Amino acid sequence: SPQGTRDQRPAHMALRERLFATVVACFKRHGAAAMDTPALELRETLMGKYGDSAKLIYELQDQGGELLALRYDLTVPFARYLAMNKITTMKRYHIAKVYRRDSPATSRGRYREFYQCDFDIAGHFDPMIPDAECLKIVHEILSELKLGDFLIKVNDRRILHGVFAICGIPESKFVSTCSSVDKLDKMPWEDVRSEMVGEKGLSPEAADRIGEYVRLHGGLDLIEQLLQDPKLSQNKLAKEGLGDMKLLFEYLTLFGITGKICFDLSLARGLDYYTGVIFEAVLVQQNDHVEESVGSVAGGGRYDGLVGMFDPKGRKVPCVGVSIGIERIFSIMERRVKASGEKVRATETQVLVATPQKHLLGARLKLISELWDAGIKAEILYKKDPKLLKQLQYCEDTGIPLVAIIGEQELVDGVVKLRVVTTREEV
Repeated sequence: SPQGTRDQRPAHMALRERLFATVVACFKRHGAAAMDTPALELRETLMGKYGDSAKLIYELQDQGGELLALRYDLTVPFARYLAMNKITTMKRYHIAKVYRRDSPATSRGRYREFYQCDFDIAGHFDPMIPDAECLKIVHEILSELKLGDFLIKVNDRRILHGVFAICGIPESKFVSTCSSVDKLDKMPWEDVRSEMVGEKGLSPEAADRIGEYVRLHGGLDLIEQLLQDPKLSQNKLAKEGLGDMKLLFEYLTLFGITGKICFDLSLARGLDYYTGVIFEAVLVQQNDHVEESVGSVAGGGRYDGLVGMFDPKGRKVPCVGVSIGIERIFSIMERRVKASGEKVRATETQVLVATPQKHLLGARLKLISELWDAGIKAEILYKKDPKLLKQLQYCEDTGIPLVAIIGEQELVDGVVKLRVVTTREEV
């Protein structure tokens, strides 16, 4: 639809529930507590945090003296919540809708109203341990969902800023240059360079110097190489970032996941609030023996300055977090289910309580009540005297595996006939 709302068919929703359950189970496994924030925020809370994307914020007219807006993501409201409640340590997950005044592209999982699934760690901790856990979570979720091959790109805003500084970019143009560099996964270098020079006002020489760095990607070997770079090693921010990146890769090696991690200097992530490590997961497919990205499915990073923006005394709470691109993942899952012909069950019902004769609704209600009280997922048809064939057909249509049949003879004998729907075996 023009608003980008979701299809609500039962099987569709069941598939979504399966996806959410996998993500939530992972978050809980890592000790995160669930939390929520309001969908509405003060306009001033959201403005100035999202760079070029601020134009996508849904703003509301004056509400009795207050200028409000719908939340754009779950990170800024979380930072505001920490500051307001003077919370300095927290590990949380948050699954809720966010809103963007964007052009929907439903085939690519892009909507105006959609769910985000966030995991964040707030607090003063030793470097890179929480960051490594966030990357481990992304790896766990994408591995469990079996979406195909994936790659998690990592970089550090401090390294990028160091690169910009040694390439002669004025600090006032760091953010706009970041947003250009971030397009390298979608555009060839020549187009990105043209944007830097033509739209962002960089000199051709500066753009070429940036190009020498931002097209590099690798692992620990590249980090070691850049630590020896005569210019970059003299930049304080870049040196800090590279030191932490080396530490991060050591922890990721201990987690056993470096095979899916790539240090990529072109990764910039367009949001203003990132201060350190940034990362993005993409699905990759083989085309003529060449790896090709099919889109980002998770992203995040470190945002140590965001909480301090909302604290009256400017007290900082370091934070790192990841957002799982649940809508994009769901679009991929749905396409694959459709292509495979798999039938997705709309409910988890285990048994249908059925009767073969008339005037036995009372017996059905008594039996289903016992099943519900025992924690068994059960249903009946909402008719006084449904035909047995119709009840069995309902089971076949909805995938219910068992039928508990209670007729006049069963009542006399004090038994229940249990029928396996697929094999028609009865006990």
